[in-house]
Amino acid sequence: MAAAYKPVIWVRSKLVYDLALLAGIFLYIFLYLQVATAYQDITNPIDGLILRMRAFGSCAFILLSMILCIGPLARLDRRFLPLLYNRRHFGVITFMVAVVHASYVMSWYFAFSPVDSYVALLSINTDYGQVLGFPFEVFGILALLILAILATTSHDFWLSFLTAPVWKALHMLLYVAYVFVVLHVALGPLQSDKSALFIVVVGALVLTVSALHFWTARREGKIEAIGLALKRADGMVIAGRISDIKEERAIIVPVPDGERVAIFRYGGKLSAILNACQHQNGPLGEGRIIDGCVTCPWHGYQYDPATGRSPPPFTEKVNTFNLKLEGDTILLDPTPNPPGTRVEPVIIPSESAEPSADLKEARA
Repeated sequence: MAAAYKPVIWVRSKLVYDLALLAGIFLYIFLYLQVATAYQDITNPIDGLILRMRAFGSCAFILLSMILCIGPLARLDRRFLPLLYNRRHFGVITFMVAVVHASYVMSWYFAFSPVDSYVALLSINTDYGQVLGFPFEVFGILALLILAILATTSHDFWLSFLTAPVWKALHMLLYVAYVFVVLHVALGPLQSDKSALFIVVVGALVLTVSALHFWTARREGKIEAIGLALKRADGMVIAGRISDIKEERAIIVPVPDGERVAIFRYGGKLSAILNACQHQNGPLGEGRIIDGCVTCPWHGYQYDPATGRSPPPFTEKVNTFNLKLEGDTILLDPTPNPPGTRVEPVIIPSESAEPSADLKEARA
């Protein structure tokens, strides 16, 4: 977080992230240009422009697949969280790589067109009623337009202007862009390039992205089901035990309305706030207490655990929730308090008792 407006707040982690990403892209392009020539038909050598077009196109597809893998991986294993922190930089760079690919396409295929190259791009093949020979270029154009919108609105100015829910919904178009890219590749390069390696790589990327999202969704679904199973007759939710929470960390508890609550342990106290950060709906419960404030693991936004308010001069605030203890068992009232409402922290006894009978029964 920063009190003053800056176009980009450059810190060491961002510089390392971007430099590592750019180095990986340059290395991939270099190796592709060196290796791909060894697999071409010597009786029909590939033109240098086409080779570079394929290099940047395949690179953009790989980068887009990696972006979509980062979210599920970070939810499955906290060690991937550093990749998530600056994922917007990843997206902007991917858009730039895709633009280079598109520029090579226009330079090679439409440079000598008797009509405007962009008109030719859309009119040279309009037979949409067939699979073999389908004008796959349209899917590439649509994907590039979506990536352009996402890159343009990636800055926090747009997030603040559009509000977090709208911004988040807009950026879910990334999945639509990926579907368009897959169709672009399947109906274009995969039909003309019979290389087994190319088919295997494309298939592996698509399957990896799909499998990670399926695995994560299944895991999250199980968590939701467990949360509903632990709801008591009095409406309270059995959140867990004090010993389940590490100092200055949290457990995340699903509540019946579909939201999630982060219960933090700090300085002998417990407090509960909504799990969604007001910045980008980041998972606050996956962060930790720093300088007395809950710190979002995505971009460092902070909140007082007792009030759900960001420290001045910031104005963000999240819902708080009431807690109580029965022995060592933490009970959560799933009804949220208005954002920014102070709730007195629950004091942890010096000696914890046995878990409640309800929790024992639920775990059995």
